[in-house]
Amino acid sequence: MNWSSVLITVFGLSLFELICSIDNAIINAEVLSTMGKKARKWFLLWGFAFAVFFVRGFLPLLIVYAVNPSLGLAGAFTATFSKDPSVLEAIESSAPVLYMGGGIFLLFLSLYWLFLEEKSFGLKLEEKIMNHGFWFYAIASIILTVIVWYAMQINTMLAFGAVVGSSVFFITHGFKHNAEESEKRLLEKKSGRMSDISKLMYLEVIDTTFSIDGVLGAFAFTLSVPLILVGNAMGAYVVRRLTIGNIERIKNYAYLKNGAMYSILALGVVMLTDGFGVHVPSYVSPLITFVVVGYFYWRSIKHPDYLKKSLKNKK
Repeated sequence: MNWSSVLITVFGLSLFELICSIDNAIINAEVLSTMGKKARKWFLLWGFAFAVFFVRGFLPLLIVYAVNPSLGLAGAFTATFSKDPSVLEAIESSAPVLYMGGGIFLLFLSLYWLFLEEKSFGLKLEEKIMNHGFWFYAIASIILTVIVWYAMQINTMLAFGAVVGSSVFFITHGFKHNAEESEKRLLEKKSGRMSDISKLMYLEVIDTTFSIDGVLGAFAFTLSVPLILVGNAMGAYVVRRLTIGNIERIKNYAYLKNGAMYSILALGVVMLTDGFGVHVPSYVSPLITFVVVGYFYWRSIKHPDYLKKSLKNKK
């Protein structure tokens, strides 16, 4: 990759990490509001270090190692920069399995939001689709069946990757649902009995769960673990700053979550396309992210509620 491609990829990863972490940032802000000043500072410094170097650094490394165990952990980190033909062949041969699993995960994630999650309706079809939300599980099952069938004609490991992606989605969805319920309990009056240390541990567990979306989606941009680490670290830092000081402002953007989920949907399709062996240029994923998020950011600014709050703040 040349320097321009590297910069576009890194900024695309940063933006993707940021928009994927909006819900996480809101949960963090709500819980941090019940904690002391010292604990909040600790979360920004050491919590950030854990989130970047362990979660967003080790997790993609572990994923690359899982599909290429012969490389070893150190080899998985440097493999994408290696010029060794055997190493490049190992990465290329295993990449479709990774793309397939990540693609299914992102596709299901976006469809679940589209069919079942409460949202500000940014497009006319969203309300109609949500009124038929019970179709999500049927549609997800049919999609998985069709993809697994065609993947088996190519490679059984490709089909296995799709099944793993589906399993990861439903497992993490369960954890996220539990996180939302736990947040409600934490914010009740009785939550004062829980120590700041316990709350910090809770936030780190939640951050790990929510980071899976961004980590898997990052492979739609690049297979380079170092670039994923840099891009995700930049996005994670911005999320931490927003969590501490500006989360209320983020809530004013009514359709920012819509932009996040539609970009996730598009990246899921990109990964599935790559998984079936159809090459997608590296600039496509960052371009999609910038355009989709930019559009819904603009829609948010034009939203009546945003304009009312902006005028109120000026007064």
